[in-house]
Amino acid sequence: MKRFALVSALLLAVVLAFGLAAKSQAQVPRPVPKTGEPSDSSPASPGEPQLIVPAPPTEPTAIVPAPPTEPTAIVPAPPTEPPTPSVEPPSATAAQPDRPVEDLTKLPLAKGLPVVVRVAVYFATVEEIDENEGTFDATIDLRLRWEDPRLRYPDGDVPGGMLELRGPAAEARLATMWSPQLSLANLVDEPKRQIHGLRLWANGDVELMVRTIAKFATPIDLSQFPFDKQQLRVEILSLGEDVDRLFLDFRQRDLDFSRVAKGVELEEWRPGLVELSLAPVPGWHGEAQARVYASLEVARLPGRTVAAVFIPLLASLLIPMLALWLNSVEEGGFKVEAFELANIVIGGLFAVVALNFTISSEYPALAGSDNTVTRLLTLNYGTLAVAVVMNLVLFRFDLVKRIFGRSPQEALFRYLMWAFPTLVFGTAVAMVLASMA
Repeated sequence: MKRFALVSALLLAVVLAFGLAAKSQAQVPRPVPKTGEPSDSSPASPGEPQLIVPAPPTEPTAIVPAPPTEPTAIVPAPPTEPPTPSVEPPSATAAQPDRPVEDLTKLPLAKGLPVVVRVAVYFATVEEIDENEGTFDATIDLRLRWEDPRLRYPDGDVPGGMLELRGPAAEARLATMWSPQLSLANLVDEPKRQIHGLRLWANGDVELMVRTIAKFATPIDLSQFPFDKQQLRVEILSLGEDVDRLFLDFRQRDLDFSRVAKGVELEEWRPGLVELSLAPVPGWHGEAQARVYASLEVARLPGRTVAAVFIPLLASLLIPMLALWLNSVEEGGFKVEAFELANIVIGGLFAVVALNFTISSEYPALAGSDNTVTRLLTLNYGTLAVAVVMNLVLFRFDLVKRIFGRSPQEALFRYLMWAFPTLVFGTAVAMVLASMA
């Protein structure tokens, strides 16, 4: 380094010397020739000697070497410590250095196919059952459980090893992860309210709770009215995925959760147990989609219905009997005239028609189905028809007496007085007992 500095100084000094010399020569005044004297630039006349005036000598410029510069000491920079990487708790969305980022909204395939989702339904409230419309209003909690290993995290990251989110926070988290796309297929219109709750365990277990307040459609079977039991059904249907990729199932834990809340009371109904059943539905291209029915059994309390419907129906059966019981045989003939008995039968017909209209107005669903009420109404109409035939054959035209004589007619009349009511009321009781079975 010292040699390099000296050489640089000498070169600088030489350059400065040449520069000063050139400058001094440029500043020397040139002699101005007098008038008549030849100048340097004019050509000399031939034959005339040229006067040469020498330039005054210049003093040599002393070359002063530049003082040597001290070499600059190169001080190495102090070694810097490598930055300490920030350590964040691992999360389900953190990318692993040795594999690409996985889309958590896709179907979890770590456990293979199909992905099994456990289903359970809790009936929080049941407010109204309309058998005419085939609907009921209820608040239900739909619980779904599955496992997604991609969502695992260390136990110490969350106190208790379980992260719980509700409402908008749960919905925001669901938007970043996979969850089964299910539908409450028997909803009537849009739900009045729907709230989500989400639980994430450290081992990857996921529990999704959906509380829904809505009106549901359900099939109504009135064949055993008013001693019927109905199934208030909630239909959970898988959308998009077939049963080979997404399978809905339930275990004993889900059956224990599926029940009706204590204290639920319904007018004219008594709630019972909740039953879960699998019922896959055919899908596209011969595939099947998973479906689960959650059915709450409710039994009708028949006290009010029996008093309002069955007692009038049974009482109307007595009207045709009066056409027999009010008559009697005296001296080979009937005491009461046929037209008087016919008035009783016709009055009974109008009474049954009015009763039929009242029942159809109160219970429209009964009119279009086979049930105990329609059977009893049919029995009433049939009994009235038989009473009209008996009135014409026995009392109006005396056909039996004319064909077989007076004694057979009296015997037939006495037989019909107890046999006909027994047959009619026996049939009515059998219908009622059949509906209670």
